[in-house]
Amino acid sequence: MKISITKALVILMTLLLSACQAPKATWDKLAGPGLERSSWKANNQVHSELLSLPEPKGKVRVAVYGFRDQTGQFKPGPASSLSTAVTQGASFFLVKALKDSGWFVPLEREGLQNILSERKIMRAEGGWDNPDHKLPSLLSANIIIEGGIVGYDTNIKTGGAGIKYFGIGASEKYRVDQVTVNIRAVDSRTGYILNSVTVTKSILSKELNTGVFRFIKFKRLLEAEAGFTMNEPSQLCVLDAIETAVIRLIATGISDKLWSLENPEAINGPIMKYYLSS
Repeated sequence: MKISITKALVILMTLLLSACQAPKATWDKLAGPGLERSSWKANNQVHSELLSLPEPKGKVRVAVYGFRDQTGQFKPGPASSLSTAVTQGASFFLVKALKDSGWFVPLEREGLQNILSERKIMRAEGGWDNPDHKLPSLLSANIIIEGGIVGYDTNIKTGGAGIKYFGIGASEKYRVDQVTVNIRAVDSRTGYILNSVTVTKSILSKELNTGVFRFIKFKRLLEAEAGFTMNEPSQLCVLDAIETAVIRLIATGISDKLWSLENPEAINGPIMKYYLSS
């Protein structure tokens, strides 16, 4: 069966365009309930839920001394052996999530030494020792938020599909990794652990390839390839997991009567119901 170059290219582009439509459904199916990513942007569904939480009866002062990577995982080759698999700045994500929730007042603790140094300079400048013009005291935190990134697992699920006919075909592969974070709320007066939540999020990667390899006439070989890969940024998944953990921390804290809602009826809202039941 003879085939023209134009027809082969048309078939190739048709396969490429049709295959590009499949990843969205595959992506959502792999993610599962509560793990979908609406887009590649940071402001996704979880972030919207964090901003839409009901109002608290009173905000709680919290301190974050660190939220570190405790997995010890490094990126696979050919990346540098010093490149870590997950972000080392998760504490910044956590502080922002606590503030964005509207339930907590984060106090600076990672840069506490810088604050103390500046206060010493202020006193050295003079005037702050005057009783009428005294440097205010630093605020103490009611709760210390502890925890970290406690798990990073690769190739939790892999798979794919492909088809070829007369040297023309397309294939798709996917891979699922997982990142796990833990957050604990600790009473700063007694050291008692008030609450602890653990959240796991999926990191999704996919690869799509199409190509044609066919002799169209004697000594005339047509060969063409096209494809792309898409790897979900691990830091966005860490951000998702942290924001989800903060919401769960708030929801379960309400259930355990650690803090209260401004409107008690808001406990029956869709966000609270989802995170209390899941």
